[in-house]
Amino acid sequence: MAPRKQYSEEFKRDAIRLQETSGKSVGAIEGELGLSHNLLRQWKKRYQVNKVTEGLERSEMEQLKAELRQAKRELEITRQERDILKKTVQIFSKEVRQ
Repeated sequence: MAPRKQYSEEFKRDAIRLQETSGKSVGAIEGELGLSHNLLRQWKKRYQVNKVTEGLERSEMEQLKAELRQAKRELEITRQERDILKKTVQIFSKEVRQ
């Protein structure tokens, strides 16, 4: 098995910039640069996260994570409530038809 290639941060940023400015697909750029499948997508995702979190203090990051956890909990509760309402409507619509 061949050792993994190591790419510099500058190369990664240049590859991302090339894809964004060229109008070519990610797959086409990966092929031209000899990158493995989805590698450029992974780099783009990582750099997008870094752009968002860049400059935030640790306490701000923790606060954002806590807010995200709370939002996910609320979403799950809302989904459960929706499912209960759907079942209730089905039950009552069966009774009305009979």
